[in-house]
Parts: sequence; structure tokens; C-alpha cells
Amino acid sequence: MTLTDLANPTRFLALSARVLPWLAAATVILLTIGLYQSATAPDDYQQGATVKIMFIHVPNAWLSMFVWGVMSVASLGTLVWRHPLADVAAKAAAPIGASFTFLALLTGSLWGRPMWGTYWEWDARLTSVLILFLMYLGLMALWRAVEDPSRAARAAAVLTLVGAINLPIIKFSVDWWNTLHQPASVMRMGASTLDKSFLIPLLVMAVAFTLLFVTLHMAAMRNEILRRRVRSLQMMQASRVAFSSEVGTGSREENASKGVA
Repeated sequence: MTLTDLANPTRFLALSARVLPWLAAATVILLTIGLYQSATAPDDYQQGATVKIMFIHVPNAWLSMFVWGVMSVASLGTLVWRHPLADVAAKAAAPIGASFTFLALLTGSLWGRPMWGTYWEWDARLTSVLILFLMYLGLMALWRAVEDPSRAARAAAVLTLVGAINLPIIKFSVDWWNTLHQPASVMRMGASTLDKSFLIPLLVMAVAFTLLFVTLHMAAMRNEILRRRVRSLQMMQASRVAFSSEVGTGSREENASKGVA
């Protein structure tokens, strides 16, 4: 099955109905393994048990940017290729991405308090992630504010692509400016600086959270497609009722005019 085939919402609904149970099961299994490995990981010699917040914080931070990247690709699909499901994919991903970004900010604050002595510091990394969270909220507000779905889709797509400029700023902020965050320790040139006792649970949790996003995103896309179908049926029903009322009014006026004649 190609991407062109998946452009048909009916085919997407059929495929997702078969895939979702397997995705959900794989997500639960990997999350269970990852949480167990995270709980049994050794304490850091400097941070102690606080370092285990990393296993939740880092996957959420990764996904906060990854989801916006997915939305950017979907926005190109809306503006350039006119893919029927592109706007559905972007709109369904926004609340999920906002949730990951909020969790990244929350866990980062909890991790920063014992390490930095404060829950919040206006450095480049924290501020750029906060801006990303506000952009997610702005996108969701935009979709709700514009009644015409096609206009809302185009406006949201443009805003998403413009907002993608923030992604490299978040990624390289620790290299460009003097921030409290340490430089990249996993995705970097050369080998990772993390010991395997921390790296393996972190990678398992990253894959588990990615599968969680895919599962939630597919389910949200299904709900959005069904919601739009219900809306279309309601509009068709309202049009029929209005048409019937106009026909009935016209018939009564015609009969009245004949009676007068």
C-alpha cells in the first residue's frame, strides 16, 4: 500500500483499525521494560537518584521537537501536494506535541531544582522550548478560531512552517550560547558520553515514547476523520432541511396566490 492509497480516508481507517492494537501492545511492552530498566539503573555519582528523571525528561524533549517536525512535513503536504490527510495529521498531532512539550518543561524544572537550585532559568534552551509550547497552543487556538476548515488548514500550515525555525534554535542553543544545559551526550559526533547502564534504558524509553506518539497520533487521526464525516453529514442534513423548508414555503405561497386569483 502506497502513500497515494493512504490518501483515501476510508483505506486509512481500515489500515489503522488493524495496526492500532499491535502498536498499543508494543508500546505497553516497551514502556514496561523501559520503566523497569530506569528504576533499576544505578544512581549517578554526582546527581544521585535525581538523574533518573532523565529517562522521562529526555524522550519528552526529543518528541516535542519531533512532533513539530512531523507537523511541518504534513504542512507541506497541505500547501504543496494537497494530500487529503495532511491537515488531519497536523491537527491530530498538535495536542500530543503540546503534551510532550509540557512534560519536558515540567520534568526539566523538577530536575533543575536540585541541580541548579532553581525551577526555572531564562536561558536559551528553556526559553526556546517554552516558545515551542506556546506555538503549539497558538496552533490549536487557530484551528478553533477559523470556521472554514480549508482556510484554517492553510493558515495553520504556514504558521507551522514558520515555527519550524525554532527547532534548530532549540537543538543548537547549548552550542551557540552559554546555557545551564549540558551539550548533547547521545546524538553527537563520535560515541555517546553516557555509560551503557544509562544509555540503554534511555534508548528503550525513547523508542517506547515514540511508539506511544505513533499510537496516539493514529488514534487521533481516526477520531478527526470520523468527526469531519459527522460534521459533513450534519451540514448535509441541515441543507436538506433548509431546502425542504424553502420548497414548502414556496408551495404555500403559490397555493395562496392561486386561491386569491
